Amino acid sequence: MSDDIANLRKFVAPEIVFGAGARKTVANFARSFGARKILLVSDPGVKAAGWVDEIAQDLQMAGFEYELFTDVSPNPRSEEVMKGAQIYTQHGCNLIVAVGGGSPMDCAKGIGIVATHNRHILEFEGVDTIEMAIPPLIFIPTTAGTSADVSQFAIINDQQERMKISIVSKAVVPDVSLIDPETTVTMDPFLTACTGVDALVHAIEAFVSTGSGPLTDMHALDAIKLVNDNLVALVKDPTDLKLREQVMLGSMKAGLAFSNAILGAVHAMSHSLGGFLDLPHGMCNAMLLEHVIGFNFKSAEDKFRVVAETMGIDTRGMNNQMVHKRLQERVIKLKRDVGLFEGLASRGVNLSDIPTLSAKAIKDPCILTNPRRSSKRDVEVVYEEAL
Repeated sequence: MSDDIANLRKFVAPEIVFGAGARKTVANFARSFGARKILLVSDPGVKAAGWVDEIAQDLQMAGFEYELFTDVSPNPRSEEVMKGAQIYTQHGCNLIVAVGGGSPMDCAKGIGIVATHNRHILEFEGVDTIEMAIPPLIFIPTTAGTSADVSQFAIINDQQERMKISIVSKAVVPDVSLIDPETTVTMDPFLTACTGVDALVHAIEAFVSTGSGPLTDMHALDAIKLVNDNLVALVKDPTDLKLREQVMLGSMKAGLAFSNAILGAVHAMSHSLGGFLDLPHGMCNAMLLEHVIGFNFKSAEDKFRVVAETMGIDTRGMNNQMVHKRLQERVIKLKRDVGLFEGLASRGVNLSDIPTLSAKAIKDPCILTNPRRSSKRDVEVVYEEAL
């Protein structure tokens, strides 16, 4: 076989309805899945914004009974998953609708796993550990960045060990994702910035991942361009629905890319950091991005050149060292333009924490597809640079 032929790759994705008003189709999909009683999963902030009540009313008007579970933290905790699964089972639910950002959606995935297997959620860490099909999942994202609504990842916080676990399986790809940019208008500029940078990191890491291929590259590059071209303007004008649509489209495409190509060291290190200090995931990614690019660049020079060009850098006449420098500068500028300029030390990370953070990061599944092989000491150095 010719070396020019792409390697075999599978591509998984939910059924997607994209556009203003997509959320209003939730009852139709619930009916198509034969819902008897629905577990509606969200968090206090999304409920306060009014989205939960709107979806609940739509379900109720269509004749569906539902049970509400909103006890979900910004980084969903294993005990919250277990509590939600208990409610799901006790009330005889047979379908889950999640409304919110990555936390309610990841929690909903965990609830489905536990309700089906009757085991603790922390037992499912890793790749392809789910043995049985979980209940149908209908997701309505209210942020543009996490892409939990299209991915085969679930990230759960283990409070006892102060770490996040990754569950990777096509079993947790939602059945339906109703991606409605109108739901993101209640995000404040800071959350808009964090989730937008998260989407950018998803796209860059998916593009340079060792698991990338033609099916993922096209989505990753589209996502990089959409976020790069629209995020700064959106943070300055959060009411612009067209900008919100473009960034949300970028988030969706980034999710389709990383769900299938997997990720890299930024996310492995971010999961460790976020679990250790309970920090926002997008902020963790932002603090690490340019440092991981610096570490990885020589292992994927051609691909990083394409990333640079997609972010608007004219690379003609530049050698790889110059492209490297300009790409890092561009990433730093974008972050600062949206108000994300802090280092790890400003968020409470000490030099003495780094060995613990690195030991956990090096075990994260995302590190396996990083373009440069990484030792524990490699990861320690990157954390040190990010202080």
